[in-house]
Amino acid sequence: MKRKLFKQIRAEWRTNVWLALELLIVSVVMWYIVDYFYINLTIMSQPRGYDTEHCYRLSFNTVTDKNPGFIKDRTYEETCSDADEILTRLKHLPFVEAASLSVNSHPYNGSSNGTSIQRDSLTQYGFLPFYQVTPDFVKVFRYEGFGGESAEQMADMIEKGEILMAGSVFGDLKYSAENLVGLDFTLDGDTTRTYRLGAALRPVRHNDYTEWGTVLVKKLPLEYYGWAGEYCIRVRPDMDRDIEKQLMDMSESLFHVGNNLLVNVTSFKFVRERYQQAQSNQMRDMIFLLCFLLLNIFLGLFGTFWFRTQQRTGEIAIRMSMGATKTDIFRRLLTEGLILLVIVTPFAVALDCLLAWNEFSQFYEYSHIGWGRMTVTCCGAFLLIALMIAGGIWIPASRARRIQPAIALKDE
Repeated sequence: MKRKLFKQIRAEWRTNVWLALELLIVSVVMWYIVDYFYINLTIMSQPRGYDTEHCYRLSFNTVTDKNPGFIKDRTYEETCSDADEILTRLKHLPFVEAASLSVNSHPYNGSSNGTSIQRDSLTQYGFLPFYQVTPDFVKVFRYEGFGGESAEQMADMIEKGEILMAGSVFGDLKYSAENLVGLDFTLDGDTTRTYRLGAALRPVRHNDYTEWGTVLVKKLPLEYYGWAGEYCIRVRPDMDRDIEKQLMDMSESLFHVGNNLLVNVTSFKFVRERYQQAQSNQMRDMIFLLCFLLLNIFLGLFGTFWFRTQQRTGEIAIRMSMGATKTDIFRRLLTEGLILLVIVTPFAVALDCLLAWNEFSQFYEYSHIGWGRMTVTCCGAFLLIALMIAGGIWIPASRARRIQPAIALKDE
């Protein structure tokens, strides 16, 4: 049967060449779609490295001299002391589990600080994300230590002046943070002071649509409290009800400290949605576009093999009159379609690799190409096209098999 099938494919080579060309183009496009969804779903399913559930961001403003509580000639040192007092009051609220103050450090943040890190001849140049935080920051967002350190243990490390780190800071996996714990480093080229790496953090993602990145966490000095501004709290789960209203009701009485006044409380659920709105919209539009393209590919292949099978009604009738079963008919037609797909697949995979090598595919794990990833996505594209071919053959073949051979052949 296989030898006869190959002879028939060769005999109809003009038609099959065009069909093979269509399958080649469809295979490449299908691979791009599968690769896009595979990479984005993989990224979005990874742990973020922190937990923002039951967390809130508090915003304070400086009152003007028209406010009855305005204090004239407030010094910067007093402003820093006021910020420390606000933080203390937040920690003593019965429904607050942990509270922190930081600079451009909380998750889903549009701003960031950078630094460089050095040890002996090793120097990390460029932009290393740099979080300056009070010790309880890791408790608020429940950061996890790579070596099993708890948030409480890492808070103690920050309190002692040690730093925390996630990722590979020197551009080589052998210099990943977990391999550098206990060593001393200098920051920003300042050789007068060293910082001990207390613990490596579990990989931290900057948002839901990006991969893990490198992060360095350091204690926020008291002299920076005056302009830090990021007050974040974690609320006890059993008391997380109307927190925004409760805190705003305390604004004038409890959170008017010096010239600072609480003006807004925002859930991190809203912070997350607002920060990722543009990326979420882009992802949604891309999904709609690719699904529309996928539907067109399906209808195109489905129609092609439907028409091709319908044209062979007479051939099917002859085979049935010669004793072929319905299963034999379907298997022969499906095998013919799959053989053409198998023939073009190596060429499609070569084109896929070429596109990935030239960075037309999704960026993931420091590359646009990876053999494990290419294997999964190419096999996924092959399977989807095979299912479309099977669907395009099954329905018209089923109808053709129900026709009596004499009726199908009367025009012949």
